[in-house]
Amino acid sequence: MFKAAAPEKGDAGEAPEVEQYLVKDPERFALNLAHMIEQAGKAASAWAEPRERGEIRDSVAEPVADMVKTFSKVTEYWLSDPSRALEAQTRLFAGYLTVWGNAISRARTGAEPAEAITPERGDKRFQDPEWGKNAFFDFLKQVYLVTSRWAADLVDKADGLDEHTRHKASFYVKQVANAISPSNFILTNPELFRETMASNGENLVRGMKMLAEDIAAGKGDLKLRQADYSSFEVGRNLATTPGKIVGRSDVAEIIQYEPATTTALKRPLLICPPWINKFYILDLNPEKSFIRWAVEQGHTVFVVSWVNPDERHGAKDWEAYIREGLQYALDTIARTTGEREVNAIGYCVGGTLLAAGLALMTQEGDDRIRSATFFATQVDFTYAGDLKVFVDEDQVAAVERSMNEKGYLEGTKMATAFNMLRSGDLIWPYVVNNYMRGKDPLPFDLLYWNADSTRMAAANHSYYLRNCYLDNTLAQGRMELAGRTLSLSDIKIPVYNLATKEDHIAPARSVFLGSRYFGGKVEYVLTGSGHIAGVVNPPRSMKYQYWTGGKPTGSLEDWMAKATETAGSWWPHWQQWILAQDDRRVKARKPGKGVKVLGEAPGTYVKVRV
Repeated sequence: MFKAAAPEKGDAGEAPEVEQYLVKDPERFALNLAHMIEQAGKAASAWAEPRERGEIRDSVAEPVADMVKTFSKVTEYWLSDPSRALEAQTRLFAGYLTVWGNAISRARTGAEPAEAITPERGDKRFQDPEWGKNAFFDFLKQVYLVTSRWAADLVDKADGLDEHTRHKASFYVKQVANAISPSNFILTNPELFRETMASNGENLVRGMKMLAEDIAAGKGDLKLRQADYSSFEVGRNLATTPGKIVGRSDVAEIIQYEPATTTALKRPLLICPPWINKFYILDLNPEKSFIRWAVEQGHTVFVVSWVNPDERHGAKDWEAYIREGLQYALDTIARTTGEREVNAIGYCVGGTLLAAGLALMTQEGDDRIRSATFFATQVDFTYAGDLKVFVDEDQVAAVERSMNEKGYLEGTKMATAFNMLRSGDLIWPYVVNNYMRGKDPLPFDLLYWNADSTRMAAANHSYYLRNCYLDNTLAQGRMELAGRTLSLSDIKIPVYNLATKEDHIAPARSVFLGSRYFGGKVEYVLTGSGHIAGVVNPPRSMKYQYWTGGKPTGSLEDWMAKATETAGSWWPHWQQWILAQDDRRVKARKPGKGVKVLGEAPGTYVKVRV
């Protein structure tokens, strides 16, 4: 078996460090390896059986082909000029020589020289002391870091690439670099190696068993578990704010929440969440729930809970989601409260739908929504972040072919795409923890929600990809819905436009740029953290900060230079903005007045799992 470099004779203090890399019980270790192979066979069977039955078709070839094609363009740029190619090779070899020289110096003197390269701040992969103390593991780490940064530089300095190709190449380099990290493999990760030796390989048996279970759970695809899901249940300890289902269409259930105050704001509040994942991110638990907090501020809260679509919903497009979701919710609100004027919130793609719906409804004379709030919402997709990597004509056509077979896109496909955006945090740590260390992940409500994916109706998703990410028709005034051409400039109502500073899905710059297209006054607010934590940030946590300033014109950098920073949550600031629009109050409303109550919150649609 592999072991660390042996200590010099007489150096008794080093012996324990060598012992931890040696097999303790060869017979038991061999038996566990046999059990591991048995479990690996079960994993292989779980992967192969649905393919043999024709239940799933592998689509790995298409993204791999796109990656190869993208890398070919980068290679072509560097090899087209011999001096440029020589420069690139020289930089790589110079890095290797520095690492090698340090290793030789260390072997001769026993001293630890300054590292040629260090991990980036926040990189948790190399925290084990052996990555620095042990010459072998230190050498592996530094060679990996030199290589991965050199590859990233090749993309950054390839001036001949168009912006989309550069974006894709940078993304793919990051994915490959994360995948081949020495921290991901037993023989090259000191912590994994020690655990394997200490347990005589029992961790590998547990890991292979978990791998087989996760492939079976994914029905032939790996469904990577990121948390102990058994600790959570929607309606029991997630999405627990009391309420009633007061409406149900083919695409949405409408939830009205119980009041927590004796009086309520006259205008009800309608929340339109994304359908790409489930609404209870805004109602994870009582401490984190924006919905519960809004109720406590005196809002009569209604939420659209989107259906988890199947083959029956394949033809449901954006118009259907507006008519049977947004406008149906407004009709329901009018029936149960008697109110015509409503404040509305849209989150992520739910906000994009709300913006398109507002533009359409304005042309049709429907002015029931009197203020609009957007959480991390893009209406202009020029700078749409890493998700844009997955969108060009070839890739969209491939997704459409896949969706047309069933009428929907499998929820695991979108979940995998979102996880890949942060693969260093959401994929590889769990691969190592689950399948190599053989340890169950810890309970975590946010990661339970992240794994509770939904399918995408074919017509809806195709329209979204083409009109938003591919052609950017909404911002350009070319989006067509219900026989009309939409313009965001028609939206004259007040807008509260929230962006999050570290957002990798709806970048702050993209949200800022979108502000200029609305026809009325826009309050642009930037909050700390990312797409989820920046939005779900209750005041009692006193986390992060937010920036407010003047009109969102010019560049985001110029706006930030003049903006006012405030510590803590942006929620109270939004509440004051809402009150400035209309602070009239009425007697608090109980759910279901004037309509048939169809059940208790959180409803039935949200509990359908893929």
